Amino acid sequence: MVLVVLGVLVVAIVVTGLLVGRRPAPPGFGGEPAVVRQFHGRGRGGRLGGVAAFAGLSAALMYVWGMLFVGMAVLDAEDGGTGSSPMGSCRLGDSPEETHRWMQAVDYDVSWLPLGFECVTSDGERYDSGQVPSYVNPVAFGLALVGVGCAVAAGYRGEVRVRREAGGQEGGGGFPS
Repeated sequence: MVLVVLGVLVVAIVVTGLLVGRRPAPPGFGGEPAVVRQFHGRGRGGRLGGVAAFAGLSAALMYVWGMLFVGMAVLDAEDGGTGSSPMGSCRLGDSPEETHRWMQAVDYDVSWLPLGFECVTSDGERYDSGQVPSYVNPVAFGLALVGVGCAVAAGYRGEVRVRREAGGQEGGGGFPS
């Protein structure tokens, strides 16, 4: 699990370095990616807008990563044939308590927000099968929160800059009539 998180972070750092380090395209061949303009302060949101875009993209990727785990658990639970009862996605461990629990699994429930895969036993008890890694939901939520916070801060900062250039207020207050 730790290796997966480190791998995702390394990929994110490499992709960010490639996007930020790209030079502008020659005239007639397109411009810089929006992320590059944001990080260099030439976009509407400045650096905060770039961080918001990167955090939002990272949150979306983390959510898709978790959806893959849920999808694989559903595929495993719906698989028929030899060894399909009890469901493979609901088999937890080999201790007597866990074996007794998963031997009674008769159904499953999928949660998309937060991501999760729960097994339902014959007596109605529900338990988390552990198919979705425990880091997926908090990391996706945290990145989404950072993205929204940076987007709001970039918008506020842009509003302050426009008002300053227009000779108006420097923040706070309502919009001019």
